[in-house]
Amino acid sequence: MWAIRLKETMNAKKILVTGGAGFIGSNLTEELLKRGDHVTVLDNFSTGKIENLLPLIGSYPSTFKLVVGDIRQLDDCRKAVDGIEYVFHEAALGSVPRSIKDPITSNEVNVSGFLNMLVASRDASVRRFIYAASSSTYGDSKSLPKVESVIGKPLSPYAITKYVNELYADVFAKTYGIETIGLRYFNVFGRRQDPNGAYAAVIPLFVKKLMKLEPITINGDGEYSRDFTYIDNVIQMNICAMDTENPQAVNQVYNTAYGERTTLNQLIATLKEYLGEYDSRIPHVEVIHGPKRAGDIPHSLANIDKAKKMLGYVPQFSMKAGLKEAVKWYWENL
Repeated sequence: MWAIRLKETMNAKKILVTGGAGFIGSNLTEELLKRGDHVTVLDNFSTGKIENLLPLIGSYPSTFKLVVGDIRQLDDCRKAVDGIEYVFHEAALGSVPRSIKDPITSNEVNVSGFLNMLVASRDASVRRFIYAASSSTYGDSKSLPKVESVIGKPLSPYAITKYVNELYADVFAKTYGIETIGLRYFNVFGRRQDPNGAYAAVIPLFVKKLMKLEPITINGDGEYSRDFTYIDNVIQMNICAMDTENPQAVNQVYNTAYGERTTLNQLIATLKEYLGEYDSRIPHVEVIHGPKRAGDIPHSLANIDKAKKMLGYVPQFSMKAGLKEAVKWYWENL
């Protein structure tokens, strides 16, 4: 991973990570603790796992704190932000299909919970509020690559909630003076991403199927494409957003990606190649094509020039380099 200078204790930041027991949140929490920062995690474990935090609890007893609570409860949010300088808001209910099946709960968590966190952060005089936005905000826009200033209409309840987050953050920055930075994540993958459950992300789901020598089902012809983004790039981007002292860089949204497009067919071919190094039977696993999935964006590719210019973001892992690391982790841990 890219080199980050370890902080002296006197310069340690006081940080809250909501959803810190989840995939992205736990990886971010771990890196912040390694830097020497003091980190509080707020999580209700609805999708996050205590197993993701147990090593941190044992390794950083004086700089790690866990608050079990729900962002839908304002009192929980207020408790978590007490004494905090920087908030990383990662808590959310992900998944387009889940939001289509249950839009009410997605809205309660992703919109009402987000607003609770903004209010609590404002009242606690938090310096900067960095939040997980989403590439789903680009909606039906057909322009490629995706540039932050050009979006279309949302294609799912999930996409609506993430766009509303951006609108609320902008209003709070202008009205109350809290610094906000939104990071539009593009198909993040890597260690600790859960392959189980009805709404598992595509890469860990495919890896699990391949390792079990079970057929893979692709929605559509496999030519839909995504800007798959390795977790370490995302951590780097979050820390760039926290550390920046450029006044022009705050109260903005940024694409968080590598800037490379991969089709699902290409993804599966690469997964078979890498996993085939562990089991020669895997490249022969059958691929089945099913119907297209409602709410899916056909193609996604990020322009990351703004993040490079404003935040000094230089992603270190291409999709293939990240996939190599992820496959190794899954082989050793599944």
